[in-house]
Amino acid sequence: MASGTWSLVGLELEAPVIGEESRRANFSNELGADGTVRFLRNTMGHWVLQECERAWAHSGQPRDLPSLLSKAQAEPAFASLFDTGDPELTRPGLDMADRVRAACTRSGEAVPETDAALVRCVVDSMALAAATTLEEAQRLAGRSVEVVHVVGGGAANDLYLEVLAAATRLPVVAGPVEASAVGNLLMQLRASGQAGDRKDMRATVAASFPTKKLVPDLALSKKAQLARRRVEARP
Repeated sequence: MASGTWSLVGLELEAPVIGEESRRANFSNELGADGTVRFLRNTMGHWVLQECERAWAHSGQPRDLPSLLSKAQAEPAFASLFDTGDPELTRPGLDMADRVRAACTRSGEAVPETDAALVRCVVDSMALAAATTLEEAQRLAGRSVEVVHVVGGGAANDLYLEVLAAATRLPVVAGPVEASAVGNLLMQLRASGQAGDRKDMRATVAASFPTKKLVPDLALSKKAQLARRRVEARP
């Protein structure tokens, strides 16, 4: 899973998953290294938080996002959720916080009043959406996974990783953050004969960059499953 402004959630496969069901579910088959296929769907990443940051800075009252994420950790989990696929959230603008609250209202959810509650709402919603997408990818591909790998900027968001592990009920291994640059460099090294196959390149990454592993918190996982049922029960 590549998590940044947007999240690419899916599986690395040896062959594409082609069929009406996967098409309707909006999954794509993208060609990867050595003829592999990235079977994935785009979901909301940190775009909403980035736009909130931009709006707060524009108002002359910038917020420190790491500090807000720390405060959000203390907020009740899954107290408010919204549809991260809501098209109202995809356009840029200086009213993103208001749009998130409006999305909660449309979903029949409690409206987050404080900045910390809003950040918690965004993180919970995007982690739950990613977990749902991963579950659907496994079902469509007839595959199961034992661990979720997160690379990109989202690998630095500890709260997101914690909620994602709980929502998927799987261990999460996060890092490296600069995955695109690292992957580009490795493929150039391989082309020049200085790197081996995919297994060797991944071993090089593991030995060269710090990663962190989170296991699902059982209490938080139970809350995530209850939240999933709540979302699925919406009319």
